[in-house]
Amino acid sequence: MTKTVYIKTVGCQMNVLDSEMVIADLKRHGYQVVDTPREADLLLYNTCSIREQAEEKTYSALGKLRDTKANNPDKKIGVLGCMAQKDQEVIFRRAPFVDMIVGPGQLHSLPEMISKVDAGEGRQMAVSMGRKDGKQSLVARSHETFDPLRDPAMRPTPFQAYLRIQIGCDKFCTYCVVPNTRGPEQGRAPSEIISEARILAEQGCLEITLLGQTVNSYRHRSDEGETDLAALLEQLHEIDGIRRLKFVTSYPKDMSRRLLETVRDLPKCSPYLHVPAQSGSDEVLKRMKRGYTVAEYMEMFERIEDVIPNAAVSSDFIVGFCGETDEDFQKSVALVERCRFKNSFIFQYSVRGGTKAAERLEDDVPREVKAARNHELLEVQNRVSKEHHLKMIGSTVEVLVEGPSKKSKNADPDAPAVQMTGRTHCDRIVVFDGNRRQAGQVLDVHIDEVTSNTLIGRVRQVEVVSIGL
Repeated sequence: MTKTVYIKTVGCQMNVLDSEMVIADLKRHGYQVVDTPREADLLLYNTCSIREQAEEKTYSALGKLRDTKANNPDKKIGVLGCMAQKDQEVIFRRAPFVDMIVGPGQLHSLPEMISKVDAGEGRQMAVSMGRKDGKQSLVARSHETFDPLRDPAMRPTPFQAYLRIQIGCDKFCTYCVVPNTRGPEQGRAPSEIISEARILAEQGCLEITLLGQTVNSYRHRSDEGETDLAALLEQLHEIDGIRRLKFVTSYPKDMSRRLLETVRDLPKCSPYLHVPAQSGSDEVLKRMKRGYTVAEYMEMFERIEDVIPNAAVSSDFIVGFCGETDEDFQKSVALVERCRFKNSFIFQYSVRGGTKAAERLEDDVPREVKAARNHELLEVQNRVSKEHHLKMIGSTVEVLVEGPSKKSKNADPDAPAVQMTGRTHCDRIVVFDGNRRQAGQVLDVHIDEVTSNTLIGRVRQVEVVSIGL
C-alpha cells in the first residue's frame, strides 16, 4: 500500500529547498505526495522562526490538527525547520500530538525517525547542537545538509532551482535567530556544488539561484586552495544547459569588486543583487550589529553602479527596531530614495527569543507606529519601482517563462490562451498573453504597460521568411 505525505512550507528559499530534498528522500522510501492533509498518512510542517507571525501561524495550523490526530491516531505529524530547532520541547508541550521534531540540520534523519514512531518507540526529536554545546567543529558537523537529492516536481517550476552553497551564519545580527537555528557558517565543497548543478541541468533546469545566509561571503578552503563565490561562478558558468545564475542573499561588506566584475563578465550571471540594508540610520545599524555604516553601504552601492551600471539591486528593511526614532526612520526613507532599489522587502520588527536584541534591548516602538512606518516605506518603494518601470515601456526584455500567472492558475486548462508570467535576467516579473506550452522557454517580450511590481507586455513575433527551393 502506497504511503502518502503532505508538506506545508513557510519561510525563505532555504526552506523551499529543504522541503524539496525531504520529499525526494521520502519518495525513495515509498511515499507519494498529496495535496491536502486529509489525504496524507504523514503531515509535515517546514517552519520559519524569522518573525513571530510565522511561528504563530504554524502553532495555529498545528492546533487545528488536534482532532484530526485524535480521530486518526495512525497519522504521523512532524514539525521541521528553524522553529523545530529553536523551540524543541516547547512544541511537544504546546502540541503534544506531534510525533516528530526535526531541525534543519537533521532532516536526513526523518525516514529513520518515522520508522521508530511506526515501531512504537514514541515521539522523536532530532536537533543540532547549540552554538555553545561543544567545539565549533562538532557543532558545525551537527548542522548537516543533504546529498544532492533533487525532485523537479517539488519546485515552483521545473526549470528553476535553488542550490545551497553555504550553511549557517556567523554574523550574529542582534535581531536574528539564524546563527542559532542553522549553525556556524560553512561553505560546501565546490565539487559537491558543481555535481549538484550538473544534476539540475540534466533535469532540465535553466536557472539556478545559489543560496546562503550571506552568500557572497562564501569560502571553501582545501588542500588545493581557497574557492570564493567569484571562482565558483566561473566553474558553474561552464555547465551546459544552464542559462542563468543568480545568488542571494548578499552581505554589504563582502560585495567585492572582483565578484562584481565576475557577474559583469559572465553572460549567464544575472545583473541582479539582493543586498539588505536593514536601516538607513547608523545608530540603528549599530544596535542591530550589522557591521557597517550607511556610508560604507553607499560605497558598496556606488561600486555596483560603477562596475554593473544596469544592475537591479533589491534590499530588506526592518522598521520599528529597538530605539528607532522618527529621524532614524526618515533616514531609511532617504536611503530608498537615493538607491532606488528594484524592490525592498519591508518587515516590522518582532522580538525573537534567544537573540541579543531580546536579551539586551527594549522593544519600545509601539505596534501602531511600526505599522505606519511599514506602510510609508512601502509606498515610497512602490513609487520608486514604478518610476523605474515606466522607463521600460517600449523596450524588449528577455523572459524565462515560468507558467500561468496567479490570475490564470485556475483557468480552463484547455483554453488556447492564458496570461503567462516569467522573469527577466535581472529578476523583474513580466506577464503577457500566451499559452502553457511556452513554460520553460526564453522569449523576447515587448513591454507596453507597467505597475510598481510588474511589467506587462506581448511576445515579439519572429518574422518568418519563406524561401523557395
